[in-house]
Amino acid sequence: MKILYENCQPKDALDKTLPYTSYLVEYIKDGKPHYDVSLGDKQAEVFDYYWDKYKQDLKKIDSTGGLVNPNRWDTSMLRKPERKTRKRPKKEDVKEKKSEEGKE
Repeated sequence: MKILYENCQPKDALDKTLPYTSYLVEYIKDGKPHYDVSLGDKQAEVFDYYWDKYKQDLKKIDSTGGLVNPNRWDTSMLRKPERKTRKRPKKEDVKEKKSEEGKE
């Protein structure tokens, strides 16, 4: 059993490049719902792992929208988390701010 995405959004399970043996697991942690996308040979294997870990806080296990054969799937096919980039101010905006500061 392998956890592909931990503490993710439910929309991450709609990815068609996931294997068809992957599951979206919903559980309660600290009073808030959390979601994982896990890969297992059988749903029972995923259930056993999460039941041992969360007991009564385990809410639901659903299959994902994956269509890929697990034998042809590799971890390199996972989507990488998008990097948050900082937006740089335009040169014009910087010049305007400097000119406004000089007037005061």
